[in-house]
Amino acid sequence: MTTLSFEDDGVDIVYEGTEFRMERELIEEATQKTYYDVTDHEVLQLVEPDPALSGEPRRIGDIV
Repeated sequence: MTTLSFEDDGVDIVYEGTEFRMERELIEEATQKTYYDVTDHEVLQLVEPDPALSGEPRRIGDIV
């Protein structure tokens, strides 16, 4: 299971027992969107090769 914790300047992630941080700029560059318009599903897709997406995607701007 992957855990995402969103903050104004990036996302703290735990993936397969490894903790790391994706900075806001990296997420914006990878998605070609402003940070607050990126969804939690899009971030999960950057981390996992084939994530099991459930529920409605939520914009980071609505989360933080």
